[in-house]
Amino acid sequence: MVTAFDDHERLRWADGATAYQRSFGAACAHPAAALIEAACIEAGQRVLDAGTGPGTVAALAAARGAVVTAVDAEPSMLAAARRRVPAADVLHAVLPDLPFPAGCFDACVANFVINHVGDPAAAVAELRRVVRPGGRVAVTIWPHPQPPMQRLLLDAFEGSGAARPPSVPQVAADKNFARTPDGLSGLLRHAGLGDVRCATLSWVQRLDPDDWWVGPAGGLGSLGVLMKGQPPAVTDRIRAEYDRLAAGYLGADGLLALPTAALLASGVAE
Repeated sequence: MVTAFDDHERLRWADGATAYQRSFGAACAHPAAALIEAACIEAGQRVLDAGTGPGTVAALAAARGAVVTAVDAEPSMLAAARRRVPAADVLHAVLPDLPFPAGCFDACVANFVINHVGDPAAAVAELRRVVRPGGRVAVTIWPHPQPPMQRLLLDAFEGSGAARPPSVPQVAADKNFARTPDGLSGLLRHAGLGDVRCATLSWVQRLDPDDWWVGPAGGLGSLGVLMKGQPPAVTDRIRAEYDRLAAGYLGADGLLALPTAALLASGVAE
């Protein structure tokens, strides 16, 4: 079932592939290798990359010799994935309604996707449905409380004194889950996955300050939602506060060094 949050996500990510790859793409790519390992992907396996984005994880799976199917809801992401992973079968599909029969994949991965759906439990249950018994499902999300990398953008908004929009679509309380190891693990167990494991991956992401700003300036991420429709003068004020805060993370090379983390959970289809 499509929710108001799902509709909102589709709208704000429309034609967002270029801005995503310049800004959030590098950070989202960092756990990709660990995600592949958690899913135990090997040559010859049938692998689904759900919410492939520009094909980062799909490319790693294909490089291992897996037979990869990659899906996404956003056409510009699909175009980027087709260019990056020509060997993959790249299709338009939207969680939690995947156009595949039950048990047709050996493994399924979803890199920072569950945080972009209106019914996370239904989405994980669908990933479980399309994986054969004994196959693996592995997912990543950003944790809460947010690490400094994510907080930098929101702190810039709050420090600017800008007014929040009157309403921002959220995942309904009865469908949401805690963005913690226990919360994510529970989501996988509830979907019928066993041997659930969850790890916190921590690292320092190095980014050009202008590149990190491109995402929200293009309407992406939490700050992008808050900035939508703001008058130019207010946007300039937010950017000035961002530059002030970012200066505390700048290295001698002019790049930001932002501590961040992700939760990586996996389980076996029973």
